Amino acid sequence: MKTYIVGGAVRDRLLGLPVADRDYVVVGATPDEMIALGYQPVGKDFPVFLHPVTHEEYALARTERKAGHGYKGFKVYAAPEVTLEQDLLRRDLTVNAIAEDENGSLIDPYGGQRDLAARVFRHVSAAFAEDPLRILRVARFAARFEDFSVAPETIALMRQMVDSGEIDALVPERVWQEIARGLMEAQPSRMFHVLRDCGALARLFPEIDRLFGVPQRPEYHPEIDTGVHVMLVVDWAARQGFSLPVRFAALTHDLGKGVTPPEYWPTHHGHEARSADLVRVLSERVRVPADCRDLAVAVARDHGNVHRALELRPATLVELLERVDAFRRTGRFEEFLQACECDFRGRPGYEARPFPAPDHLRQALREALSIDAGEVARNADPMRIRETVFQARVAAVKTWRDREKSQP
Repeated sequence: MKTYIVGGAVRDRLLGLPVADRDYVVVGATPDEMIALGYQPVGKDFPVFLHPVTHEEYALARTERKAGHGYKGFKVYAAPEVTLEQDLLRRDLTVNAIAEDENGSLIDPYGGQRDLAARVFRHVSAAFAEDPLRILRVARFAARFEDFSVAPETIALMRQMVDSGEIDALVPERVWQEIARGLMEAQPSRMFHVLRDCGALARLFPEIDRLFGVPQRPEYHPEIDTGVHVMLVVDWAARQGFSLPVRFAALTHDLGKGVTPPEYWPTHHGHEARSADLVRVLSERVRVPADCRDLAVAVARDHGNVHRALELRPATLVELLERVDAFRRTGRFEEFLQACECDFRGRPGYEARPFPAPDHLRQALREALSIDAGEVARNADPMRIRETVFQARVAAVKTWRDREKSQP
């Protein structure tokens, strides 16, 4: 019985990165022997055990054989005669197929150290093609490790997997799980570029894929291409360390531009409403959580109004605040403004430009909240309470606006 550290822990140590979790492979043992040593069995699909003291995961060395469609269609064989090299052969990438023994020596039968040095993600074997989830994992790794590229032969294999329909077997929950993790990495745009390079983006997220090549007005968008713009926006959100709902809203705020008829290019009148509808469709298809979906819908629908905030009438400002639920959910309103600022900043040359709209809306909300809505309601006609509160908030915003204009 021999134990090895494998996978991401070895990879990250060799890259000089912090190691959070360690996965272990045990060679030469049976499940009964592991249980006799005090390990607790937890694996459903293959033998995995928790260490009796550290509670870290120890998996018996195993091989896998494709026996069905999708990423769950495998038959697993775990036995004492399965070698470490056989276990490593079933892994996705060479950089994840390096093992370390108890003495710190590395076992690297498939060139993982070479690919680490070259900063390349390369599949270990043709068995990579048996698990469509690996397409999303490679794309997510590209978002995390910004200086790595995907080997051309691996991109080609991923494209074959897409063309064969294997990727269609992925369940929505797993798709969202990987996309959400990738959005929280250092450079999310790289995930979407990898998915696009192998054709997976068009199958999983056609709403995003069709943004590429759609022009915008160059006086507002120096980058011109809508897909390029969206990638800049989501990367800006990542650099600011914003939350997952903000990053998802940044990704989806302009989906409506992808369905603008070409004869209207480069203008996209009404794209905000179309974007909101498409966010709902996408969110339903891949089971996006409600907090991400609702913020994304609000940003898609109203980001244009945020950009025009200084030009809006007081009543229109209060209507906007009501529509995005700012009076009840001030925290989410802040996320709404963050996503809208990402849209502004995600354009070449706009990174440091003044953008007063968010602060203007924050102050408008403070002025509107200064009204004692309960007191106003108590003194209002019972049939017109909502309208009376609304008008009181509008008056407060107007007074503030007029005061600001009168100052030299």
